[in-house]
Amino acid sequence: MRSLAIAIGLTLAAAPAFAADPVEGDWLTQDKGGKVHIAACPGRADRLCGTTSWVKDPSKVLDAKNPNAALRSKPLLGQQVMRDFKPAGPGRWTGGKIYDPKTGKTYNSKLTAAANGTLKVEGCVLMVCQAQTWTRD
Repeated sequence: MRSLAIAIGLTLAAAPAFAADPVEGDWLTQDKGGKVHIAACPGRADRLCGTTSWVKDPSKVLDAKNPNAALRSKPLLGQQVMRDFKPAGPGRWTGGKIYDPKTGKTYNSKLTAAANGTLKVEGCVLMVCQAQTWTRD
């Protein structure tokens, strides 16, 4: 049994490391007012989520525009603002939702990593989409 455990350990140690998707990591929003950390969703390795990791303006520390009044005193830091993005190809994710704490609204969204190292973040209502360009932090 011990030799089986050693063999499994050696196999895992020799396995190639999988590169993270170019969308994953820390991103500075277009207005440079916040940073979002994008990674696998908790409990869903096949989906991407994003959490607020930094807010420039201390007056925007709380989720004051949340449509649920009970959540308006909740801190923005650490809050999940992106969820359920599904892979659509290398550096492309669709079918997700993005929450805008400035308005308290949630939009359908998609993400695309650009060749220049930026991230195109699109929020859509019906068939109308608006895009932002986020940069690496």
